[in-house]
Amino acid sequence: MRIAMLGTRGVPANYGGFETAVEEVGRRLVELGHDVTVYCRGKGPDEFLGMRRVELPALRRRSLETISHTTVSVAHALRHRPDVALLFNAANAPLLPLLRLRKIPVAVHVDGLEWRRGKWAGAGRRYYMMAEALAVAWADDLIADCTAIADYYRWKFHADSTVLTYGAPLLESAATARVAELGLRAKEFHLVVARMEPENNIDLIARGYLASGSRHPLVVVGGNPYPTRYTRDLTQLLATDPRVVSLGAVYDQELLNALYAASLTYLHGHSVGGTNPSLLRAMGAGATVIATGNRFNREVLGDAGFYFTEPDELARHLEATERNPIIGDRYGLLARNRAAAKFDWDEVAVGYEKLCLRLAGRDPHWRPTLTSSLRRFTESGDLAPVTAPGPVPVSVPAAVQLQLPLQLPLPLPRPLSAPLSAPLSLPGSVPRRQALRLASRRHA
Repeated sequence: MRIAMLGTRGVPANYGGFETAVEEVGRRLVELGHDVTVYCRGKGPDEFLGMRRVELPALRRRSLETISHTTVSVAHALRHRPDVALLFNAANAPLLPLLRLRKIPVAVHVDGLEWRRGKWAGAGRRYYMMAEALAVAWADDLIADCTAIADYYRWKFHADSTVLTYGAPLLESAATARVAELGLRAKEFHLVVARMEPENNIDLIARGYLASGSRHPLVVVGGNPYPTRYTRDLTQLLATDPRVVSLGAVYDQELLNALYAASLTYLHGHSVGGTNPSLLRAMGAGATVIATGNRFNREVLGDAGFYFTEPDELARHLEATERNPIIGDRYGLLARNRAAAKFDWDEVAVGYEKLCLRLAGRDPHWRPTLTSSLRRFTESGDLAPVTAPGPVPVSVPAAVQLQLPLQLPLPLPRPLSAPLSAPLSLPGSVPRRQALRLASRRHA
């Protein structure tokens, strides 16, 4: 079976979760006997781990890089007609009709709730909300990397998803001695690995650490290819304390693995994604994880770590693990065992293969138009209040005249699921979200 993977930076993986998934799943699909093509933005060999790399250009602007690269990738795929296309990132959903017109079955990996990311505001946020609806309308299937994301799509659109998580690399013998190259000592530093973006809460972690009486340094790994005011302010905040060691982006995987395995604690602030690869890597390394207490992180980490929502909570956890490292060792073992039991790349790849086989056996076609009502809703709790905006002027096919949160005719390629009995409680300890019920009903 010929499988195309589009919408990411490609392989080798050196940027984020999508790229990690493409590399790990793609190489295993090759081992299972499939012909895998990955569309890439960067330079590299023609083939990587058995996957064929197709390098295509992109506009180097944050708001246009993804969609511009995926546009030329789709154009290439239309000429070569893969049996199945796996499209990553719901932001690419406006391109789905092109694939469907060529009868190419396609599943969209929707990622997290992109419209909640701090870097998007105004038109960018409205675009991502529109793209979610178009992914539901035009994809043959949706892929969610955790049940929290699947619940969100079921609650908002009454749409089923295929849940395919990420795998966790189990670090059997990380070269922990390499941390000495950075002037660090094993089990005597706290670690953060994240891009410098608001939703990753590095500023919250920094304030908690600075408020603590920690004797060990805080090592921050990560940067941002598009510097922002947040990045500059965060850099200044980290520079106020000599205990903080900022390494920037680290692409040496052996060194990164050594940092995970040798850390006293791994601090995880991600708040809008689903299953996060950095969290899984820390768990697979047996690190003691202290994470923000949202639903995404709790679904992955379970009872195998500690949680915080405020700087003072984090400060207490840091001081406690330094006073009693044995407790940290115990939770590190729990985290590693959980990673081994629940997040296996081989099982994930088999899930992707089953999905592709199912899609390849289906003749894509338009289903009868279904009129849905997207409702206005407000997020609260551990999130800044966000209300879905009003009518969004966009240029889309006539079959989809989208005006949020008004009536939306959706030509659905698959049946809708039954609605949830109550609105999804999105990440955080929130008593109840205020929302209007979705008036979607399947037409006979």
